Amino acid sequence: MPEGLYQRLYVGTRKGLFELARRNGTWDIVDKSFLGEPVTAVLADGDSVYAALDLGHFGAKLWRRALDAETDAGEWRELAVPMFPPKPEDAGDDPHPWSLGQIWTLEPGGIAGRLWAGTMPGGLFRSDDAGESWSLNEALWLMPERRKWQGVAGGEQPGINSVLIDPRDPADIRIGVSTAGVWATSDGGASWRLINRGMYAEYLPPELREDPISQDVHRLARCAAHPEIVWCEHHNGVFRSEDAGATWSELTAIRPAKFGFAVAAHPRDPDTAWFVPAIKDERRIPAEGRVVVARTRDGGNSFEVLTHGLPQRHAYDLVWRHALAVDESGECLAFGSTTGGLWISEDGGDSWMMPEARLPPIAVVRFAAA
Repeated sequence: MPEGLYQRLYVGTRKGLFELARRNGTWDIVDKSFLGEPVTAVLADGDSVYAALDLGHFGAKLWRRALDAETDAGEWRELAVPMFPPKPEDAGDDPHPWSLGQIWTLEPGGIAGRLWAGTMPGGLFRSDDAGESWSLNEALWLMPERRKWQGVAGGEQPGINSVLIDPRDPADIRIGVSTAGVWATSDGGASWRLINRGMYAEYLPPELREDPISQDVHRLARCAAHPEIVWCEHHNGVFRSEDAGATWSELTAIRPAKFGFAVAAHPRDPDTAWFVPAIKDERRIPAEGRVVVARTRDGGNSFEVLTHGLPQRHAYDLVWRHALAVDESGECLAFGSTTGGLWISEDGGDSWMMPEARLPPIAVVRFAAA
């Protein structure tokens, strides 16, 4: 990365949003917002940055700040949050609430002003006015299959954790739902289909292992330059699709463990992706107490275990679904942990640096380049 380049990294934590800037080779915190409040989703899109908060009893909130190319000196302004319709009487057998728990992911829609929000419970919302108003995707919400979606571990609500837009066709969308698989639409959300062929759930009885609606998808990532390539971090393995998710192949070469939450896809190279492995289920800690990043450069046939600059003794940092990100160059990466660790790489993961900061537990990291 050339000296003097100004780049931003947004870090959403349990106690606020932190903005880091890179100038002349150094990353520093240059701004902090919403101190003491949990940040659940962040998006830096064009000339705006969005932050979703979970204020518990006071509900979910959404804020936007206009970005200035030189100073970022915009003011935060509160926006409308996605809202569910009243629950009708004939939906009494629906086990999930019809009210917003939290905004779990925010993504650009590929059209000026369009945004997508995935929520808990499993609602998908669209805004066509840069977050000023939202509409629920009723085709997904009202389909009978949604009532079979299971709650996310530690909670009773299913959640949409990934929204992938095909940059060539904004009507082509893939979403990842925790414990309910991968769903696709080719008509902008008017109809949906389940696309889990090739995945399996080893935690289920043998006769249910390939049940498509029981696949626990932790996170999806798509190669922007080759949208047919989609990567998946699943509860019990890593999968890759070469046909936009229609079929999946398990990548058994992943090491030191196949469990994890986060995945980042190289924006131009369809064969490169990064993961942060861990030990699953009751433990959920890094293997052998070492924080590592697993990188493949050959489509998942082999993986390198990257360690330079990462703690290799008595380190128990876990990385959540949205806490690993890669920038538009494919060279700068960042990830944050549940214990507040934050690491940044400027060489594709070969080496990592840790900014001078002790942060709260990190839920999400997002890059934005000026």
